[in-house]
Amino acid sequence: MNRLQRALDALVERIDTPAPIVLADVMQENIDRMQAFAAQHGLDVRPHVKTHKCVEIGRRQVKAGAVGITAGNVGEAEVFAAAGFDDIFIAYPIWPAGTKGPRIRKLAETTRLRVGADNVAAINALADAMGDDAERLEVVIEVDCGARRSGAAPEDAGALALAARKRGLVPVGVFTYPGHGSAGPDARKGAAEDQDAALITAVRSLSGAGITAEVVSAGSTPTVEFATSSVITEIRPGEYVFNDLNNTRLGACTEDQIALFVAGTVVSDWVSGQVILDVGTKALGREGSPEIGYGAIAGTAAVLSKLNEYHGFLPLPDGDFRPGVGTVLPVVPNHVCPVVVNFEEYIVTDSTGTTLERWPVDARGFLN
Repeated sequence: MNRLQRALDALVERIDTPAPIVLADVMQENIDRMQAFAAQHGLDVRPHVKTHKCVEIGRRQVKAGAVGITAGNVGEAEVFAAAGFDDIFIAYPIWPAGTKGPRIRKLAETTRLRVGADNVAAINALADAMGDDAERLEVVIEVDCGARRSGAAPEDAGALALAARKRGLVPVGVFTYPGHGSAGPDARKGAAEDQDAALITAVRSLSGAGITAEVVSAGSTPTVEFATSSVITEIRPGEYVFNDLNNTRLGACTEDQIALFVAGTVVSDWVSGQVILDVGTKALGREGSPEIGYGAIAGTAAVLSKLNEYHGFLPLPDGDFRPGVGTVLPVVPNHVCPVVVNFEEYIVTDSTGTTLERWPVDARGFLN
């Protein structure tokens, strides 16, 4: 974590705060590590770009060996397709109302496009939207593995895939999201086991309907190290590219593997034992709680105790850490994804802080 402060010290005169700082060397190590893990276990990597929303980072992931990308919505997919990405999975149960139907149809003309579905109504709507081009759209059936989010019962996957085939769409497999693995360090392995069980059931359900599951897609960064079942063909981690405090608490990464922090400046110190930083919810989002705080200062025991829109409240722990007004500090977020959407660009450097580039957050603001 000390390298975050070292990099920031080298940049401090060249940046305005608050700003998201990316250590490109740490990020690349994260990308390469995940790719090596996948190769070891015979898995494809299809990283979720919702975490970074950045074309340059997506290109680095594909260059490292990713088979394609995962997007969270049609807008994200459009941004990356326009940049030349031609294998995209929208891992979300899309309802193709409004402009989404024609946009999906257009995407399917230029990319190998897969979309998620977990109900017959959405499958019929997708088929209607595709019209005579239904065979261009691949459908991956989403099943629930215990996260209690979207996703059909695993045993119903075959019937849904068959419904897609009957409408001219191309069912290619199943996917799930073990979100309950983020409940705590002890939950990760159990959630991955739930994921395996659900995917095995779903694959059997497809087989019973006469459909081969070419794609058996698993998430996520907290559970990925346990996603080694022979039934799984691809993994969709997102946060691994940057990592964050939540993942360190879960044991999914180490502090030295955190590649993004928010530079913030101490702007007020009127209250004894506390300073105010210029990082509030407009920079960090609202992820956190009074128990764990709302972000931590790298290399210290100091944790933000409260956020207003533009204020970060930092109680000062016992010891020598006494930053004065004007001091620039590296704030590590609890959850990195909500931070990214607050900025138009990344400040990109390395662990020494000797380089400085600016990469756009290309898909920022694309919510549908």
